[in-house]
Amino acid sequence: MSGILQDPGTIILLTMILPTIGAVLIGLTGKWPNLREAVSLLTGVVLIGLVLTLLQHVLNGGEASIELLDVMPGIPLAFEIERLGMMFAVVASVLWTVNTVYGIGYMRGNNEDNHTRFFACFAVAIGSTMGIAFAGNVFTLFVFYEILTLSTYPLVTHKGTPEAQAGGRRYLGLLMGTSIGFFLVAIIWTWAIAGTLDFELGGILAGSVDEGIVPILLALYMFGIGKAALMPFHFWLPAAMVAPTPVSAFLHAVAVVKAGVFSVLKVVVYVFGVDFLAGTGANIWLIWVASATILLASIVAMTKDNLKARLAYSTVGQLAYVVLGAAMATSLGIVGGAMQIAMHAMGKITLFMCAGAIYVAAHKTLVSELDGLGRKMPFTFAAFFIGSLSIIGLPPTGGAWSKWFLMQGSVEAGDIILIFVLMLSSVLNVAYLIPIAIRGFFAGTEFAGAQPAPVGAAVSPDAKTGGWWQNIEEAPILCVIPLCLTALGCIVLFFFVDPIAAYLNEMLVPVEAPVLPDPTPTTE
Repeated sequence: MSGILQDPGTIILLTMILPTIGAVLIGLTGKWPNLREAVSLLTGVVLIGLVLTLLQHVLNGGEASIELLDVMPGIPLAFEIERLGMMFAVVASVLWTVNTVYGIGYMRGNNEDNHTRFFACFAVAIGSTMGIAFAGNVFTLFVFYEILTLSTYPLVTHKGTPEAQAGGRRYLGLLMGTSIGFFLVAIIWTWAIAGTLDFELGGILAGSVDEGIVPILLALYMFGIGKAALMPFHFWLPAAMVAPTPVSAFLHAVAVVKAGVFSVLKVVVYVFGVDFLAGTGANIWLIWVASATILLASIVAMTKDNLKARLAYSTVGQLAYVVLGAAMATSLGIVGGAMQIAMHAMGKITLFMCAGAIYVAAHKTLVSELDGLGRKMPFTFAAFFIGSLSIIGLPPTGGAWSKWFLMQGSVEAGDIILIFVLMLSSVLNVAYLIPIAIRGFFAGTEFAGAQPAPVGAAVSPDAKTGGWWQNIEEAPILCVIPLCLTALGCIVLFFFVDPIAAYLNEMLVPVEAPVLPDPTPTTE
């Protein structure tokens, strides 16, 4: 067994096989809830261990790849580890496990049905996410991209209501429609032009394609990767908010939308090539579409009273930061976009878990209903405030750094106006996020049902010792602990930006072949 775990190629396969085995075991232990959920958590912990083993291999300068089979001559189902995919795998595996703990608390606290199906689909979805992270070519990426869509459909329609079924149809229809109608066409076209679908640093299209075709091919990829929610192909994301909140957190922070923007970066860096894309000017239209998506989504978010709908449109805008970083076609833009995947994941999972905790504890879904609730749920609303700071991009949270790198990328690209777009977006983020925490802590006159004593009235000893703790009515502890941990994660990421940036910078540096000694003898 130890020999197997020393082979990086085998570990890559295990990151996909393990969740599949976990899904089967979850189904077999469905009659015993505690055992079933122990299997879910154990799957997550072991998955993290496998991914961290691969990360250590990458940090030590190692590489690994493995091919399973040739689907067609020259098109294998292949996997490899590289720095961008490794980062995505770490983020997804860690947050999936945290979200599993939260999901247990939410599903029990909210008396949801069909727990076994829920956690089994959860496991299959994270397995497909690992396949996306470690895909060695565009074809493999596409296969696991589609598996992720299919495995998350039952999660979106989990409640089985007409509204859930309608949201699921929109979810499945738009994602499958864009992937087959655009993404697959782009893949076939790329194969016809370049003769390969392998991911290669510097791209595979330079010297093989007419520059006039590049913008069209780029559009097919960008709109075909519907999970990136680039306008106007974003409607599936708000529609999917009919799902239970742990699913919303999974869609927005762990896998689905992150798989989308991760795929965007992979295509730009390893299919088009950063220098080639910038040299053709084919990226200009994408810069402005991404900028428009950032601002329009933020404006729409301001109009939403439903908390999850507001957060959904916030995600549409925040995802466009990653697309914008890719569209800049500069090293700093790529690093900023990659960093945004991790920073947004930590901030947005915090916000969604807070929204779910509010629903479990108080059955509130509208922002206008939250007045004074922060005094009953101080941990939840404090975590929401920290998560909001990260989404806005303010210190001391990690989100400040991803926007900083994107601004530097704007300067590097010579598009100074993009700095204005990013700053205006942050102002809009403040407008639709910060009032939620303010309403929770400061609005309203009642303090969780406790009335202030008349001036001069005697205070009983019991009242003195009880204090404000008597008024706390938080969600179950399995809901509260995860959101506190991810809120703390937002702050921790702020102080670890240097190693993260250094790690991502290496993504754009070609791997040098080892220097071999000259076998020719020398004479003195």
